[in-house]
Amino acid sequence: MLSVSEAFSLVLNHSLVVSAESIPLTQAAGRVLREPLVADRDLPPFDRVSMDGIAIQYRAFANGQRRFPIIGTQFAGQPAQTLTNETACLEVMTGAMLPAGADAVIRYEDIQMVEGTAEIRLETIQLGQNIHHRAVDRKQNEELVPAGVRLGPAEMAVAASVGKTSVLVSKPPRIALISTGDELVDVSESPKPYQIRRSNTYLLQTVLQTTGAETALFHLPDDPLAMETELKTILADYDALVLSGGVSAGKADFVPTVMAKLGVNQVFHQVAQRPGKPFWFGASDTGKVAFGLPGNPVSTFLCAYRYLVPWLKGSIGLPVLPPSVAQLAQVVSFPPKLTYFLPVSLSVNPEGVWQAKPLPGSGSADYANLLHCNGFMELPPERSEFNESEAFPVYTFR
Repeated sequence: MLSVSEAFSLVLNHSLVVSAESIPLTQAAGRVLREPLVADRDLPPFDRVSMDGIAIQYRAFANGQRRFPIIGTQFAGQPAQTLTNETACLEVMTGAMLPAGADAVIRYEDIQMVEGTAEIRLETIQLGQNIHHRAVDRKQNEELVPAGVRLGPAEMAVAASVGKTSVLVSKPPRIALISTGDELVDVSESPKPYQIRRSNTYLLQTVLQTTGAETALFHLPDDPLAMETELKTILADYDALVLSGGVSAGKADFVPTVMAKLGVNQVFHQVAQRPGKPFWFGASDTGKVAFGLPGNPVSTFLCAYRYLVPWLKGSIGLPVLPPSVAQLAQVVSFPPKLTYFLPVSLSVNPEGVWQAKPLPGSGSADYANLLHCNGFMELPPERSEFNESEAFPVYTFR
């Protein structure tokens, strides 16, 4: 049986090769950039006034002058005026070009305006104060945002500022989410006493869509022939399959056998972990991959965040980063020689340290317990006792 780290490496080694597409900037929020964003001109592109006030020549102030006749106003969005008289000043607005000949800006708060004259009420000023100088932020042709970054609000603003009406981004992988089992009915149906509504695929859809995939939902009965017929079509139409259920050792668990018939070769089956031990993973010679997740909701949830999300991030060009670390808030005991993913409620203590309060729930079918936790803490298999204040990796989902 594989360890968690071995299974994780194998999953990442089968990341998809995702193509890029050019889309309008207005549709690009949340997508992963596949080209760098480069400054098309200096930032700022001119000496920019950073405070409302007056622009003067510093030398006049240094020579003792405190009263400056106002000879005009420089607004934002206008070409630069020229301060033709070094003993005068121009009123200037934030964002305006610094008038030629001026080299200091005094805030309105530091002057008194009387009959067309500005009197500076400061004893000292600095040459160049309140001026955002040209190219101080970035120079023309300098890289602003590298490829492999998700386009959030700041990145979208930068893209707009450099004139990118369209951007090159990763094309979302098309992933089929497939529930299996005769005990499952549609959300719209009233289940009989021996049935339950399908929920795992909705869980997976939320996780994968918010990470960057296009998804579609399917359901298959516990019938190997029907399963084979449907999966053959689905496999041809989608980049990857994520199945929930049908991978344990029961008499109705047909997924591994059916996938083998369809040319999806088993990479591994079973991982030394709890929850999620029956986890199955396979790949075809054509680059398609399939995840067979245990049907219990908590197992599905854990496997989605521990394996599926990093795999999808790697596939669309995002970095796969190590998990955060938190301290246990109380002693935990887990005798089995398995990696234990402990549901926890994470919070920050007064010292600024993440603490994890265990919320073990009632087992891998207790999906309601997930409403009260915001992560899983990964406890290693080499030990059975884990002490308060010890730090371990955590995988967060809120």
